[in-house]
Amino acid sequence: MTTLLVIAKEPLPGKVKTRLTPPFTPREAAELAEAALADTLLAVAATPADRRVLVLDGAPGPWLPPGFDVVRQCAGGLDERLAAAFAGCTGPALLIGMDTPQVTPELLGVDFATCDAWFGPAEDGGFWALGLAEPDPALLRGVPMSTPVTGAVQRDRLVAAGLRVRDLPLLRDVDTAADARAVAARAPHGRFAARLARCTAVTGR
Repeated sequence: MTTLLVIAKEPLPGKVKTRLTPPFTPREAAELAEAALADTLLAVAATPADRRVLVLDGAPGPWLPPGFDVVRQCAGGLDERLAAAFAGCTGPALLIGMDTPQVTPELLGVDFATCDAWFGPAEDGGFWALGLAEPDPALLRGVPMSTPVTGAVQRDRLVAAGLRVRDLPLLRDVDTAADARAVAARAPHGRFAARLARCTAVTGR
């Protein structure tokens, strides 16, 4: 059993998913972000775990299901915020973001019996999941974030530390409108796909 961590921003217009504008308005982008976060949290809620934690920049809203502890994100770059999220764990932990609403409990139900780390690569060169049997914040600090080599650098950091690494499936983050359409097609029954359909039906995009 693990601690499941979700790192996220409160879905406020102009603050989240800014690369979706255009073609979507800031309000539509925030609605899509809220739907992605809701799908993600529901998948985490359905995954067996000792503890579920939302590491949040902002305030929780009605999209937060029961059963989560809410922890405020620390200041600093994304590497520091991810490191701090792991620093709050005392046992095995798996961290994901809010950009992959297509996640399922089957993907998140990792087992550390035969490895020290789980790594979920993203199509844009980053990573959508990172699991550590023994959370060590130093494994994340200094990794360059939001670059085409972020995932490769992070995985190399794990291997260089002598960890046995297992890979999760490659997933696509929602950053652009093309990403949104592709992810919705992979998870057509989720809140994200439904919200995207409403946006495109109104705007014709």
